[in-house]
Amino acid sequence: MVQGYCVKCRAKRDIKDAVAVSLANGKPAMKGKCPVCGTTIMRIGAAK
Repeated sequence: MVQGYCVKCRAKRDIKDAVAVSLANGKPAMKGKCPVCGTTIMRIGAAK
């Protein structure tokens, strides 16, 4: 799974329902929800 930093929980979490997106400048990113609090998490860069 892809991990990202949840600002609300202040911890690294696995991204739930991760979807690959493209930012306005063309860079790849992963977007999804925090499994604990439900806040949107984004991780900029290619998925690993």
